Amino acid sequence: MAVELSTAGILVKWAVEATAGTRPTTGYTELVGVKAISEYNPEPNMLDKTPLKETKAHSYIPGLWDAGGAQQLTVNDYDDFRTSYSALYEAYETAQEAGKALWIEYYIPKMTGDNGFFFTAIPSPLGFGGAEVDAVLENVVYLTPTNAPEYFAGV
Repeated sequence: MAVELSTAGILVKWAVEATAGTRPTTGYTELVGVKAISEYNPEPNMLDKTPLKETKAHSYIPGLWDAGGAQQLTVNDYDDFRTSYSALYEAYETAQEAGKALWIEYYIPKMTGDNGFFFTAIPSPLGFGGAEVDAVLENVVYLTPTNAPEYFAGV
């Protein structure tokens, strides 16, 4: 019998490659304060291969995947989050100078088997997420994927 999973306990973690082009298998650090993660489900572009003689329906083949742009993470904007994001951003900048990539993991603790969703990303500088009366101060972090995502055993 299948066990339904909750989003409770999901972590967003990051690490920099020790060897360029190789996903780190240890040394991931949690990005604190994350409360929502946008969908990351690459969709193939559909290439129309319909011949002119067709009179009833189009036919397609899959093209390149489209990840839909940057990943959007909604976060609680407080000191611990800002310290955590600054460490991620500075690590990314240092990695870029060394020709290495920043890896992101969405760790799903109760999923069996491959419970880590991994991809390389370019983080955007932190902005201001807006404000409203009687609300938690939130912000949005953008991580632009630079490769296709893959599931592996989480770290």
